[in-house]
Amino acid sequence: MSYLPCGTYFESYLEEQKWWRTPFIKGKMILMLVLLVALPWLIPKDWVSVVCNVNYYILAALGVQLLIGYCGQITLGHAAFVAVGAYCSAMMVLFLPWPGFMVENGLAYPLSVLCAGFMAGFWSVLFGLPSARVKGFYLIMTTMAAQFITVPLVITQYVSRIGGRGHYFQLPPGTIKIGPVEIGTDSALDLGRLGIWDFDADTKVYYWSLFLVLLCLLAMGNLVRSKVGRAWVAIRDNDIAAETMGVDIIWYKLLAFFVAGFFAGIAGAFYASSIAFVSPEHYGWEFSLIWVGVILIGGVGSIQGLVFGSAFFVIIIEVLQRLLGYLSEGFEQSFPTLGVVLMKFVFFRDTAFGLAIILFLIYEPNGLAYRYWQLKNYFNLWPFSYTGKGH
Repeated sequence: MSYLPCGTYFESYLEEQKWWRTPFIKGKMILMLVLLVALPWLIPKDWVSVVCNVNYYILAALGVQLLIGYCGQITLGHAAFVAVGAYCSAMMVLFLPWPGFMVENGLAYPLSVLCAGFMAGFWSVLFGLPSARVKGFYLIMTTMAAQFITVPLVITQYVSRIGGRGHYFQLPPGTIKIGPVEIGTDSALDLGRLGIWDFDADTKVYYWSLFLVLLCLLAMGNLVRSKVGRAWVAIRDNDIAAETMGVDIIWYKLLAFFVAGFFAGIAGAFYASSIAFVSPEHYGWEFSLIWVGVILIGGVGSIQGLVFGSAFFVIIIEVLQRLLGYLSEGFEQSFPTLGVVLMKFVFFRDTAFGLAIILFLIYEPNGLAYRYWQLKNYFNLWPFSYTGKGH
């Protein structure tokens, strides 16, 4: 209970489920928020973009955690819904004739992010409809169909060709901005002008991603503590028993797909703004597998595990990539063939990720969140922690 005084206990379910149950927890959360705000000045500048990538993986894998970890619905096509959100946001910013006051106040992009979430949510529900009749292996095939129908067919062959731009949409500088435009600019309808918060630096991208992550994690945490979250957990544990107890499993399954798709749309809209263009190559099927692996490493059914798994994957891959780059430069002169092999980082990335999943499933099947829970309990109970030795 994080240093709850002796003789003091919670008297209601509401008190038990509060975010900050004790002053000690509140102090830890305030300290963590301060560290997150100051993070760009505490780490090397070239690592700020890496942290932004961690936040993107948190947003993208959040829906996977909801479906698999809390509702028990296996998905292997989540990258399709991220792609829908990315293209929806980019197309709204580029092609929609926004009213002058919305452009002038920098409201076009934030509104496109919200619309991207709803669009991806509805698209997710469309492919979640079979969950009312099938589950397990058959549901896996349905979600895989969402991936192969959405990205290679709908987006690549039709959506990405709108406007004659080929297979990708590039977002010109100044297109993505939040807040009123700078004073002294010419036309209120000029999308090229910068707003109070434009995405011309990694630090600004980081703060925008941090805002989205905190908002989505807060929404997710409140959902799983509510009636809806308890219904999802009941369906995950035993859907027949849940239906017997009066839970409308079809409604709650479809709601889970909608919320998961909504989070995926937010992730896609953020990623499109962070790299300033969208392309089908960024939403291949391998990313759906990666996000499932992220929650396996972090811990299934845990919001903290989602954060740990995303940070673990992105940081380990970044370190591995830099190490291979350094080794390839060293071997390039003496062993040219070996240097070329080391430069093909994608093979080492996939190998390392697959090996990490295998090792975690064997030696730490509950993920990093369980190890964090054990470590936290050890320090909370120290020096009176139970040793198991009878004394």
